[in-house]
Amino acid sequence: MNMALILKQLAGGMVVSIEIFAATLIFSLPLGLIVSFGRMSRIKPVQWITKLYISIMRGTPLMLQLMVVYYGPYYLFGMRISATYRMTAVLIGFAINYAAYFAEIYRGGIESISEGQYEAARVLGYTRPQTFFRIILPQVMKRILPSVTNEVITLVKDTSLAFVVAVPEMFTTAKQIAAAQTSMTAFVAAGIFYYVFNLVVAVVMEAIENKLNYYR
Repeated sequence: MNMALILKQLAGGMVVSIEIFAATLIFSLPLGLIVSFGRMSRIKPVQWITKLYISIMRGTPLMLQLMVVYYGPYYLFGMRISATYRMTAVLIGFAINYAAYFAEIYRGGIESISEGQYEAARVLGYTRPQTFFRIILPQVMKRILPSVTNEVITLVKDTSLAFVVAVPEMFTTAKQIAAAQTSMTAFVAAGIFYYVFNLVVAVVMEAIENKLNYYR
């Protein structure tokens, strides 16, 4: 089959993969920050709950989590599952999974900041929110960026797991084309897409990292 025709057929799946990628980052990055606050909370029940959540999300496969989010409403509450819920289930599953990883990355970055900076901010009259968002968070973002980049690159590849709830992302589309045409060409095209997508992500993240490297 002509490569141009294969790419045209893959285009819809590419859009779905990009949508999953973008929506996951939009929701999981801020959610991860909130979870990290709970993980570092002095309120023990909050700390235990967030610690358990992180442990479950990181200790079980993302594929299994997607299935639980999608089939859970039916098996637990007898709710009917519509076809439109598939994409919603994928976005929920990806967001809560990646939020757990980002939470631990945030926590490591926040705890790496010396206590002296908090004390200096108090002396200067900064409130706790001002201290965090104006002084601490910019430093944390610089320190955690390499770890965040690794997770973002992994996310690009993990979008292929949406097939488990029959969301037609690009890898699923490639499998359908390959089966119909008995050819590996669609897989090659999909592989090129994933590589180029990851390359773009890596270049963008490196540019951000260089911009934040104020020691240069």
